[in-house]
Amino acid sequence: MTARRILVVDDQPDLRLLIRLTLRSLGEVAQASSAEAALAQLAQAVPDLLILDVWLGEGISGLQLCRKLKDAPATAGMKIMLLSACGQQSDVAAGLAAGADHYMVKPFSPEALVEAAAGLLDG
Repeated sequence: MTARRILVVDDQPDLRLLIRLTLRSLGEVAQASSAEAALAQLAQAVPDLLILDVWLGEGISGLQLCRKLKDAPATAGMKIMLLSACGQQSDVAAGLAAGADHYMVKPFSPEALVEAAAGLLDG
């Protein structure tokens, strides 16, 4: 069995590191700091799970990237978890409408992150 691959996309280096360390037991975890960097990595290999911040600073937002990836045949089947500090019902609805398979509100517990990621990878 090949190792499962996870790509974490967040503009905050400390959070990327925390997520990478938290999820390393689930598979190989790569990182990207922007939507553009993520697209470059996705052109090389499609991960089993993309963990994507909704707000990525400059450029394409996480919501826009999620929608774009779910509309593209090569990445449509990839599982996507959105992370956001915005936890209003309308924010969650917008994330799910963009195609996300799961929406997690920051701050989150490491246990909740592992549980959600494992569920997506196994589902």
